[in-house]
Amino acid sequence: MMAPANSFAIVAFGDSITDGTASTMNGDDRWPDVLSRRLHAVHGNRIAVVNAGIGGNQIAGPAEYSPQKPFPGGPSAMQRIERDVLELSGVTAMIWLEGINDFSRNGNASVETAQNGMKEVVGRIRARRPQMRVIGASVVSALGSSNAAHGSPEQDDKRKALNEFIRTSGLFDGVIDFDKATLDPQTGGRQAPSQPRRLSRHGNGDRPRPVHAQSAGPQIGATPCTKQRSGRAYGSLMRTIGSANRGAFPRPS
Repeated sequence: MMAPANSFAIVAFGDSITDGTASTMNGDDRWPDVLSRRLHAVHGNRIAVVNAGIGGNQIAGPAEYSPQKPFPGGPSAMQRIERDVLELSGVTAMIWLEGINDFSRNGNASVETAQNGMKEVVGRIRARRPQMRVIGASVVSALGSSNAAHGSPEQDDKRKALNEFIRTSGLFDGVIDFDKATLDPQTGGRQAPSQPRRLSRHGNGDRPRPVHAQSAGPQIGATPCTKQRSGRAYGSLMRTIGSANRGAFPRPS
């Protein structure tokens, strides 16, 4: 299929928070949907947001994935980066929100394992697609989860350590602080699970929404995206990513 030369795509890469577990059926109210609508309002049909989230996905695990050794969360990010990002045409940026499943009772990975996985994936992107912008996203809290695999203090400590790496390592071209946007400072968990119904394409008024898949949706247009290596704020995520194909988001030298 042919596309205009000035068209571009952004891949939202991650786990169930990106995939949309517990979001509205056919409501298009996951955070990548919110981003897509706002970018389309500015750039029209030149922009596509590709949702490459998989429920239960991990950065580094499982060590092996095949038809003979299936895993509910699919192949790790390290295994699927070629298929789901690098082999797609026209991709100018990837937003990567992942890590909470690595630290669950199903993953039990160390912080170092997750960090090394991120370094490997980003290194492969740099080698194959040097002009692609790689945006890291801080991992949101799972404290208070009803899922037995999530919500332990140990998991939260690892999450915080990974977020510090994402924010300060200089690995990414920019960082979106979803954790800061969704954190309840009183409990250390996420904010109350309510979302405006208007985020859905098919509803009016407000009603309670599941916090799992919706945690970042309302804030996505206003969450700052910081150029990590200089610490200079780029302003809203929408303007940062939307201008990537015009050179307004230069790669660090």
